[in-house]
Amino acid sequence: MKSRRLFLLLALASLLLAGQSRAATLVDQTGRTVRVPDDPRRIVSLMPSLTELVFALGQGERIIAVTQYSDDPPPVRTLPKVGSYVHLDLERIVALKPDLCLAYRDGNPKHMIDRLEALGIPVYAFDPRSLEGIMDSISRLGAIVQAEGRAAEQVSAMRQRLAGVEARVARFSRRPRVFFQIDATPLVSAGTDTFIHKLITRAGGVNLAAGSTPYPRYSWEDVLLMAPEVVIVTSMAGGYSEEELKAGWRKWPQVPAVRDNRIHVVSADQFDRPTERLLDGLEKLVEILHPQEGIRVR
Repeated sequence: MKSRRLFLLLALASLLLAGQSRAATLVDQTGRTVRVPDDPRRIVSLMPSLTELVFALGQGERIIAVTQYSDDPPPVRTLPKVGSYVHLDLERIVALKPDLCLAYRDGNPKHMIDRLEALGIPVYAFDPRSLEGIMDSISRLGAIVQAEGRAAEQVSAMRQRLAGVEARVARFSRRPRVFFQIDATPLVSAGTDTFIHKLITRAGGVNLAAGSTPYPRYSWEDVLLMAPEVVIVTSMAGGYSEEELKAGWRKWPQVPAVRDNRIHVVSADQFDRPTERLLDGLEKLVEILHPQEGIRVR
């Protein structure tokens, strides 16, 4: 009975959405061709970072539902939830009758995106792989929600900040060895194909976890052999307090970073969402990795 009700609901939604009139054929950031309404007013955001970007463009009133863990800006917290970005509630999404869904290639399961599109609900997907990719995402979103001017301003400001960082980093001759910890039990870091790796590199550091595994795990014995000069720990690492996270490292005084008191706990929000806040993370890394330069960032 439940499956029949779901089928009827989905079929109805498909018929309603098929009647959408004005739409443009766009190529999304993953290379897919999507028919996107010219002025989408009922958008379901399937990733917290995309929700944040739409609100930053001043178009938050278009978002009618979000996924679990969407918590910024504060008005998002009262919006209907459609499951987590991995486990989407398809029935709930269809019942809301969106005219567009915004998805993220590395987060939302492809089979769920395919099912939504089969029902006539367009899904525009994003796939930023760098800070430049995030700027491209903002420009694309600006075009979709008719906020091109604001998007252009944001991208211009980001480019100026990035150029400023690159000019400062170009003066540094030393590249400290960095271990970036994103979880505590076990120790987990970030490999080459991650934003964290790219931020460390652009900030003038050497990522000791570089390699083909996106999020490799390590033992303390591994870390001792790596001998990191700087240790950076995100606040999300295992739910521990800042002092507890630092105490775990202080057990190993032979590690250069411990010996030189270069253990830093940073906000996860500046490193785990592909939004403008990654620039805050980049500037923070420059300050941490090159304190001898006397650089202070916001």
